[in-house]
Amino acid sequence: MAAPAYPTWVTRWVSGQWRNKKRPPTLRPSRTLALADKVASRREQSTEATCITEMSVMMACWKQNDFNDAACAEEIRMFYDCVARTEKERKNQNEDTMSSRGSLPSSKVNKLLKRFPQMTRYV
Repeated sequence: MAAPAYPTWVTRWVSGQWRNKKRPPTLRPSRTLALADKVASRREQSTEATCITEMSVMMACWKQNDFNDAACAEEIRMFYDCVARTEKERKNQNEDTMSSRGSLPSSKVNKLLKRFPQMTRYV
């Protein structure tokens, strides 16, 4: 079976020679190709509410005991323990420089760009 014969304009169009055998135009950027001084800050992850159960138990105890801290010492301690545990987990998570997507958060990128500024002139 013979290969199909296409018109010459189709062959030129497919091969990129459709503009009178001219090369495609070169792309010239409107600005110099350099990194910006900083990137836009964005929220890395949505923060969810933690220790809600412990807080509601503590507030219910306060309401029952006319907001007396001595009667609700155990509930207050449980709430503060939960807050401390959550803060410790958040610090450990923030110490990891890479996020789950494998990219740096915007705060770390801004720190690096301040530390290593863009050179605009050669010495």
